[in-house]
Amino acid sequence: MLLHVHPEDPQVRQTKMIVEILRKGGVIIYPTDTIYGLGCDIFQHKAIERICRIKNMDPHKAQLSFICYDLSNLSDFSKQLSRATFRLLKEYLPGPYTFILPASKQVPRILQSRKETIGLRIPDNKIALAILRELGHPILSASLPGEAVEDYTDPEIMYENFGNEVDAVIDGGIGGTVPSTIIDCTKGHPVLVRQGAGEWNE
Repeated sequence: MLLHVHPEDPQVRQTKMIVEILRKGGVIIYPTDTIYGLGCDIFQHKAIERICRIKNMDPHKAQLSFICYDLSNLSDFSKQLSRATFRLLKEYLPGPYTFILPASKQVPRILQSRKETIGLRIPDNKIALAILRELGHPILSASLPGEAVEDYTDPEIMYENFGNEVDAVIDGGIGGTVPSTIIDCTKGHPVLVRQGAGEWNE
């Protein structure tokens, strides 16, 4: 299914349809404030396994992130954060950043890596946030496989490439080409892991 959603004012009916797909264990391709991502409900194990098959990776070794609605979601799935880390998150989110944090026990077991960390982000994208608000908890997110820029920026081409592997491609317009900036907050001070769309001068 290729589903057109207004990027500035996501339709309630469309949003509810997407969330119903997620709750039933579906996998979607959806827009963020950086690049389009593969997504599913974090509590649907079979959907997580489907994403890992598309990516050809082991769930326990995969570099997957949680897309959250707000900072309360972040605190649910990460261990108690220092004041400095919380201030950092509050300053940079929502935005094109992924923060690596110590994972709490609420992270589904299938996603608990040996490192006991989780990547968390809040995208500045109205479609993604509308889906998250309606769902009530985070979405698992992974980057799309593809070599040509069009493979992961143009929803119609994504639908041609992955329509048989996912339940819906959410068309919110042409996506970006630069992924999020990744910051590791597990070492006592923030460490830049990947420079992406978000500026980082710390």
